[in-house]
Amino acid sequence: MNLPASIAGAPFLADPAFQRVIAAVEQDGDRARVVGGAVRNTLIGVPVDDVDIATTAPPETVAARVTAAGLKAVPTGIAHGTITVVSSGRPFEVTTLRADLETDGRHAVVAFTRDWVGDARRRDFTMNAIYADADGGLHDPVGGIADALAGHVRFIGDPVERIEEDYLRILRFFRFHAGYGRGALDAVGLDASVRLQDGIDRLSRERIGAEMRKLVTAAGAVVALTVMDETSILARILPGGGAVGRFSRVVGLAERCERTLGLEARLAALAVERQRLAEALRLSGRENKLIEAIARWAEEIAARMDETTVRFAVVREGNEVAFAALILAAVHRGEEPTMDLIRLAWDFKPPRSPVTAARLMVEGYVPGPLLGAELRRREAAWIAAGCPVDPFGGD
Repeated sequence: MNLPASIAGAPFLADPAFQRVIAAVEQDGDRARVVGGAVRNTLIGVPVDDVDIATTAPPETVAARVTAAGLKAVPTGIAHGTITVVSSGRPFEVTTLRADLETDGRHAVVAFTRDWVGDARRRDFTMNAIYADADGGLHDPVGGIADALAGHVRFIGDPVERIEEDYLRILRFFRFHAGYGRGALDAVGLDASVRLQDGIDRLSRERIGAEMRKLVTAAGAVVALTVMDETSILARILPGGGAVGRFSRVVGLAERCERTLGLEARLAALAVERQRLAEALRLSGRENKLIEAIARWAEEIAARMDETTVRFAVVREGNEVAFAALILAAVHRGEEPTMDLIRLAWDFKPPRSPVTAARLMVEGYVPGPLLGAELRRREAAWIAAGCPVDPFGGD
């Protein structure tokens, strides 16, 4: 197999904002190379979101050079060698080559080096340790190019050593397979992840939640979550484990409907003990509110499976919640929703409700419980009637 030696022509390499950062950093014999996701994604034809840069220059030197070049330097992780450089309004993380002096399974004490191979060997997976010069020339010290092209998520060196440096790498192993892997999970990496899973209990819920958000929304989430469930790893993360079978059916049904489910819908499908989900993954208030709304309306729709209930969900919560609730309800009932219900949940844009407090007060109602009850009654009748457009155009 002939492996590519360059990613010349990659759009991000021609970006003037990127080129200004490289020009500022590469002075007095120091080198700067792109590393990680931008290189990996370019090789496999996946869009590039962030461009991370590794350099031989110490972080204080990076900050001084980019500032002198008129760019903004933000010391986002200076203790670990990272300066975020803002060029033309876009952030680029520039990190000095590192070697680990101490690790405790969560954090590392590092020393800065000029050793590119040593920097590569301390990273997690081979596909994340491919470097590219500013002209696109590739440097592959740990065999990452072949693994990236093959969809093989493989730890660098001994998986046990890599995991014991940071137990979050267990979750990253499953998350990267869900996003970039093909076929079965790497057997050696899986064995190490299963044997060392106790280390997950040492991680903060914030770090766990960040990884799980990315995992459940990845294209291969079902495969990764199934293995996590079978090996008891998922039970360490989610209260009660995960309803992976339901998750798989919900995702599959949405795909057959040619629609995409968001994070909250996927978590609502996966959660066994929904009431404890927010704490387990440190969900935001908005995320938790959406999950609760999806679950509540799924119960309502499952009880009736009719247009009126779906329309109620759209009016009260919006199309995203209504569609997710419809899919969950259909899976619960073991039936496919009709195309009319799918289109209603996804596409219906209700007009402004003609039922207002001001109109009821003109009729003689006064603010209070009776007015509120009448508002709810009339709005329900309006929704049941199909949300007709107000012939009087509002208040």
